[in-house]
Amino acid sequence: MEFKVVISDPGTGRAYQRVVSGANANKLVGKKVGDVINGTLVELPPDYELQITGGSDRDGIPIRPDIPGSGRKKILLSGGVGFNPREKGLRRRKLVRGRAISRDIVQINMKVITSGKIPLEEFFKKAEQ
Repeated sequence: MEFKVVISDPGTGRAYQRVVSGANANKLVGKKVGDVINGTLVELPPDYELQITGGSDRDGIPIRPDIPGSGRKKILLSGGVGFNPREKGLRRRKLVRGRAISRDIVQINMKVITSGKIPLEEFFKKAEQ
């Protein structure tokens, strides 16, 4: 099992991708949107803290933070994650996924809460070499 993790750095406005597999991927299963995790789970230095902000499954169905569990549900949406209305008052029934991370998730989005000593830009440049 593996996850594609997208790490956003609000300080610089840049995003970085990392593939997490093995034991670290298993530790992410069961976490929820909004949980804060240590950077070592996504192979970053331990002084980084990241918050899970969302993600999607293999079919592109987005994770919604207000739906409990990890299953798919069809809900009536008037905006937010999974639906952007073109006009005011428009509502749609859309398929979304619950906030818990399961084995069906492919991509997990995170943002940096606490930065470490080494900036992410330098860390990812060293990883590429």
